[in-house]
Amino acid sequence: MPGPLNLDARLAAIHAAEYPRFSDAEMARRRAALARVMEQAEVDHLLMCGEQRAGTGVAWLTSWPSTVEAYAIVAPGEPQVMYVEWYNHWPLARKLARDTEVRWGEHRGIDKTIADLKARGAKRIGLMGALGLSKCRKLEAHFGPLVDLNREYVRLRLVKSREEIDWMRIAAALTDLAIEGLRREARPGMTEHELGAICESAYHPHGGVTYIHYFLVTPMAAPEYCVPRQFASSRKLRPGDVIATEITAQFFDYPGQILRTFTVAAEATPLFRKLYETAEAAFDAVTRVIRHGTRMQEIIDAARVIEDAGFSVYDDLMHGFGGGYFPPVLGSKSRPAGPLPEMTLEAGMTCVVQPNVITPDQKAGVQVGELVLVTETGFERLHRAERGLFRVR
Repeated sequence: MPGPLNLDARLAAIHAAEYPRFSDAEMARRRAALARVMEQAEVDHLLMCGEQRAGTGVAWLTSWPSTVEAYAIVAPGEPQVMYVEWYNHWPLARKLARDTEVRWGEHRGIDKTIADLKARGAKRIGLMGALGLSKCRKLEAHFGPLVDLNREYVRLRLVKSREEIDWMRIAAALTDLAIEGLRREARPGMTEHELGAICESAYHPHGGVTYIHYFLVTPMAAPEYCVPRQFASSRKLRPGDVIATEITAQFFDYPGQILRTFTVAAEATPLFRKLYETAEAAFDAVTRVIRHGTRMQEIIDAARVIEDAGFSVYDDLMHGFGGGYFPPVLGSKSRPAGPLPEMTLEAGMTCVVQPNVITPDQKAGVQVGELVLVTETGFERLHRAERGLFRVR
């Protein structure tokens, strides 16, 4: 049986809605932000696109999480129109989309979008979201080179509004249920697929949607792998194994993320105890420097506790999250994630701090951490799941 979803009264009211809605003021804030981007880029019309469930912009703009195709036309002072596929998706899209006339694309959505733009007198088109090359070429045949505004979209999403943070708090609570389920139900003889089923059965009854559940399962006595895998296998849990997890459940388009490590029917070996303690020390060191204005080098310097212990990382140490996998994407001194971003943290950013501490030979590793909120003076946990190295029976 799934555990209870513990939310305060305000969040519980959002969660209980048939289809929750952001306020009119929040939706107006988003449209105003897009209008500023369009003005700066000198585009008269913006096309917000989603294809094959890729991209988050359509949902952010309209509240319709795009499925097969969704092309929304944006221009200040003009009616907002969106073309969607398929026909059976159209009724719900009309119900959910905010301040948007939703039209069926008739399996030629980009052609209908082009006709609409021409009727509006569009001249210079900005693009946000995923759109296939052939469709881009069709647009450019009529309107000239498209202006890629995806970088600007990322900037718009880095700092979350209070309402967005509320939805992420709900997602974090849903994600926590997966960890509680694993602590309660995981046992030797289960496959990695069954671990995924435990996670999903914990949050699905409460409306959580699976984004990822990654597992690392390897014997502590002879480890073979150091980072959670993106696809589960039929391997069965055995006494003496270690499990490391990376789990995200979503509340509509808004995620939590939590990373925890377990041992199976055995205490941690000295190596895995040291890996775990180093990972927790790194999480504490990094979160200690998180605040509005933190420079990226401060975070890298804080994480040196990993190298000081003789270890490194495989997965990214930290990344922005919520609407995408966002900056800052950081590694560590021994495993950089590329050039340091030229930015500082801002209050309202949501980031995952996730030390995946590994041995130099990359055969043993653990992972801990979770999604946090950057504040003016520090950070706030969005998750409530207990921290620790847990033993499952």
